[in-house]
Amino acid sequence: MDFLYTEEQRMLADSLRRLVDQAWTFPQRRARQAAGRLDAQAWGALAELGVLGLNISQDFGGFGEVPASLLPVHAELGRGLVSEPVIPSAVMGAALIDACGGAARGLWLPAIASGEAIVSVAYQEPGRRYDTDPLDCRAARTAEGWWLSGAKHLVWHGAAATAWLVSARGPQGQTVLLAVPADAGGVRVTDTPTLDGARCARLDMDAVGLPPEALLAEGEAADQALAHALQWGTAALCAHAAGAMERLLEITVEYLKTRKQFGQPLASFQALQHRLAEMLVAKELALSMAYVAVAALTEPDAAQRRRMIASAKLEAARAGRLVAQLAVQLHGGMGMTDELEVGDYFKRLTVVDQLLGDTAEQLAILEELA
Repeated sequence: MDFLYTEEQRMLADSLRRLVDQAWTFPQRRARQAAGRLDAQAWGALAELGVLGLNISQDFGGFGEVPASLLPVHAELGRGLVSEPVIPSAVMGAALIDACGGAARGLWLPAIASGEAIVSVAYQEPGRRYDTDPLDCRAARTAEGWWLSGAKHLVWHGAAATAWLVSARGPQGQTVLLAVPADAGGVRVTDTPTLDGARCARLDMDAVGLPPEALLAEGEAADQALAHALQWGTAALCAHAAGAMERLLEITVEYLKTRKQFGQPLASFQALQHRLAEMLVAKELALSMAYVAVAALTEPDAAQRRRMIASAKLEAARAGRLVAQLAVQLHGGMGMTDELEVGDYFKRLTVVDQLLGDTAEQLAILEELA
């Protein structure tokens, strides 16, 4: 495994850091979150830099980068707490559509790469936690194409999507993946803010009529495409968490160097230095496992791939919890205030644990594969 970034990856990461430092400052992030809707200018800037088409084939308007490029890019997005739907659309949505193949790639991938289309994978059902096997959502063939009914919840940035990639139970009991336009009749969207300032939605679908070309995949091909998308999303999320931890450590070090007690900077006290060392070790472990996660995307053995990604997500959650809690503690009472940026990083790292499979889910996967 090569742990060195290529020249192109370094250049892209540097350009992205400059953009994030300029356009995702603390006040700007808070203003966007308060607005409760996607900022078109910010989204367009990410598309212009190539973030949205990073891993999409050049045949479909993307850059065709290898999976390893997820790490430098999403680590930078994590540093800046970028909450726009890059992972649900440009990573998971693009990976799912690409895995399904067919005409859908030409229809959706160029639009995702340009930022014109935002897609979100709708696979979780109420009361089913992280189970990817659809039961509540049902699909049936009709003379006009497809009929779809049921509910999906925790659809990541679902209200901002121009289309949802919905998993459903088909007429023969098989999994069916359907592309549902956001303007389709019969869909009720309930948008909800998440703890970290992002958004999620519940979709209630009642006899939604879809054309034949809405079908992306069915049967085993659909199951594999959905698993593929979730693995890509998890790898990107691990990189995002590692970047957030890195920046949170920097903020904490800066604070301890500035804040004084008994006439000395807090950073000069050995007990606090030990806490910083704990944060550094945890952050480096999470970063190392993020490398493992992106490397897993090219692992041919399916069981080993699942094992690697589950291990990385588990470490991202464990390290994120430790780094976030110590950062708040080292900031003292100020760390508990909403006016301090530390709280935003704490919230993001807390949510990372819940997204795409929490600690209990990853442990269950590792137990299954043991």
